[in-house]
Amino acid sequence: MKNFPAILPKPTEGELEILHVLWSRDGCTVREVYEVLHPAGGVGYTTALKLLQVMHSKGLVVRDDSQRAHVYRAAVSKERTQKRFLVDIVQRVFDGSPSQLVLHALGSQRTSPEELREIRDLLNKLDKEAP
Repeated sequence: MKNFPAILPKPTEGELEILHVLWSRDGCTVREVYEVLHPAGGVGYTTALKLLQVMHSKGLVVRDDSQRAHVYRAAVSKERTQKRFLVDIVQRVFDGSPSQLVLHALGSQRTSPEELREIRDLLNKLDKEAP
């Protein structure tokens, strides 16, 4: 088994598209990834294959090569990847201020009542946990 670094590289835009496909399924062959992404104007078959090979070498996906058609699965969770991108955005775009990110996000797009309820619940929870 290959040893991967503790901190995985941040996925590129194309790699992120593939990860979204893998997160939504239990595992995919290159053909299945291609079929999902191609109709949407995404990557071609050989590009999907090459990206998956690169992602495997980076440790972003794991590959089951016990069958003729290799099956790929995401090696990192969607939540961990989202957090990684979010931390980077907060640092680079919002001068390290999570509150500025939230204020901009909530002020620039329509938020559903369900989302507002989830946000209020989280804020209440954070208030209770504050020292």
